[in-house]
Amino acid sequence: MRRLLVYLKDYKKESVLGPLFKLLEASFELFVPLVIAQIVDTGIGGTDYGHIWKMGGVLVLLAVIGLACSVTAQYFAAKAATGFATNLRHALFSHIQSLSYTEMDKLGTAAMITRMTSDINQVQSGVNLVLRLFLRSPFIVFGAMIMAFTIDVKAALIFVVTIPLLSVVVFGIMLISIPLYKKVQAGLDKVLGRTRENLTGVRVIRAFNREDEELEAFTGENRMLTKMQMFVGRFSACMNPVTYIIVNGATVVLIWTGAVRVDNGILTQGQVIALVNYMSQILVELVKLANLIITVTKAFACADRISGVLELKSSLPQEETGNRESEKGAYIQFRHVNFAYQDAGAEALSDIDFTVEKGQTVGIIGGTGSGKTTLVHLLPRFYDVTKGEVLIGGRNVRDYPLEGLRAKIGIVMQKAVLFHGTVRENLRWGIVDGTDTADGIDRVKEQTGGLGGNEKSDAAGGLGGVKGAGINGELSGAQTPGEDERMWEALEIAQAKEFIEKKEGGLDFEIEQGGKNLSGGQRQRMTIARAVVRKPEILILDDSASALDFATDAALRKAIRNASDDMTVFIVSQRAASIMYADKILVLDDGRIAGAGTHQELLRSCEVYQEIYYSQFEREEGA
Repeated sequence: MRRLLVYLKDYKKESVLGPLFKLLEASFELFVPLVIAQIVDTGIGGTDYGHIWKMGGVLVLLAVIGLACSVTAQYFAAKAATGFATNLRHALFSHIQSLSYTEMDKLGTAAMITRMTSDINQVQSGVNLVLRLFLRSPFIVFGAMIMAFTIDVKAALIFVVTIPLLSVVVFGIMLISIPLYKKVQAGLDKVLGRTRENLTGVRVIRAFNREDEELEAFTGENRMLTKMQMFVGRFSACMNPVTYIIVNGATVVLIWTGAVRVDNGILTQGQVIALVNYMSQILVELVKLANLIITVTKAFACADRISGVLELKSSLPQEETGNRESEKGAYIQFRHVNFAYQDAGAEALSDIDFTVEKGQTVGIIGGTGSGKTTLVHLLPRFYDVTKGEVLIGGRNVRDYPLEGLRAKIGIVMQKAVLFHGTVRENLRWGIVDGTDTADGIDRVKEQTGGLGGNEKSDAAGGLGGVKGAGINGELSGAQTPGEDERMWEALEIAQAKEFIEKKEGGLDFEIEQGGKNLSGGQRQRMTIARAVVRKPEILILDDSASALDFATDAALRKAIRNASDDMTVFIVSQRAASIMYADKILVLDDGRIAGAGTHQELLRSCEVYQEIYYSQFEREEGA
């Protein structure tokens, strides 16, 4: 929690004024029992009605001043807490964006969403209550004890015994509750993860008629969360009745002692009433303090979880070696590359070694799980190799600044992700000029904070590693000259121009959340256009034409080839037809290169390629 307080630095004035006005309110409140004692002893006891009206006016004045101080304190506390949460949410989102795919895989989307929403809201409530009550309640508790000493020392000794006893109860329950609330938040992560899976996969669940099984699984996890919440809730609920018992017991002892001392003429009736009022004030404040501690306990548990994410460092360090001389050789080189996912039992890639010349088209094919996607993800440094090195333009990819490296690359992911907005706004993600790359990325980071629902989870799950790599750029802003022409050219290359022209508004056609008002093939072509519009040096198509028919797929590949002779293209596909005309084909089998060469060469020499090809073209070959 201490680390998070840095996000309050912009609200130092509010953080001081809020508690200060609360202390002023508490100070005026402590004078109320003394005024009532005067009314009882002098006004009522002496039948002095003028004194009663005078002291009554003092009470009203104290109430008005206290109300003004309370409202002012609430304003400053709310402003500081809200601003703190805003700064923290921006910092957490920005930090998540800086993490690599390795950390994304480790954290999980559901956990990150919980940190960004529920956890930060809980911390915000904690900060608000701390600024309002953390000083006020102890001030009144100890202030009431001191005021009691000014009335009668012997009676005040009851306060001396009561307050430490209450402190033991309150802080003991707090220390036990903190780890329990952490478990509750972890259980909330599981329920959120299950909910997200069910909502995103609702069509699959219904298609396989698995609603009952998923409902049962959700009910089980929700029941476990409920049991944990009820257990910690019962434990925390003990605080109020225990404090009431202690304070009311002390009040009984105080009244008995006061009665004896009044009978002996040591105290007046008004002084006894003042002592009882001070004990009541202590009771009320301790109840508030108990509720505060429960909220703060939850806030501390949530703050620890947020700090855990902020302390997580990216596994992709940026080495400042930008002036290093380029090595001579092919444009792209994989030198005996090995790669293993974190905590994985085996390597996903083993001894990958090949070169690619500038402007070549490389096809990558292989069975499911052979490492095709993993291989192309090493180019934009979504992951770092565990052994060997990857070079682009003669420089190790680790030597590039991440923004500079990914500005060279346009990538189309397996899953077509579109964002709510117009076609123009989605395509503008890909427009990042070389001179404005960093600025464009910063603007994207600022503007993605407004994503909602599915987009936010997709952004957290993918954009942290994809920033600058083909789906990055400006979401909005001034339209540059020739921008529309550039977009239409990209749409034409991606074979999307025809259906976009038919949409109402053309480039201003509104795409719904996740592209739900487009078909699967249309979404894929839109994501291809988004990558092509930036005119990248390297274009990676990661099985991005799976929803396209063969004719459209062929027209797409031809258009990409004709678009630029200098663009190096990687095509990952399960279709032999999609990669058979590539300049070089890499055949992967269980993370290793089983064959490399042209279509004809592999058809003669590579058994794995033969098996894939003839499984798809058996009839044609037989004919």
